[in-house]
Amino acid sequence: MESTIIGEFDTRRGAELAVEHVVQECGVPRSDVFVQAAGDANTVGTRPAGSDVKAAPAPQGRQKLEGLIEVSVDFHGDTPERIADALRSAGATTVRTR
Repeated sequence: MESTIIGEFDTRRGAELAVEHVVQECGVPRSDVFVQAAGDANTVGTRPAGSDVKAAPAPQGRQKLEGLIEVSVDFHGDTPERIADALRSAGATTVRTR
């Protein structure tokens, strides 16, 4: 069965981690995994994390914390739950299938 599984993330770090989980643990080809802003805004998520957090000095306004990040996975198989679980374990705030 073919479907698209979509997870939404509030940090770029979570989205990148999700891609690693889906590719390495679930065996999905990287060419079947897509990362983009969930809306029209250019964004790195809704809150800073990982490399987006600076220890010092204060952020210089370069971050675009204007919306969620979407990771979508084109899935061709019988167990989409495994991919949904991988997205959730990486921090997806919501997971849906299209």
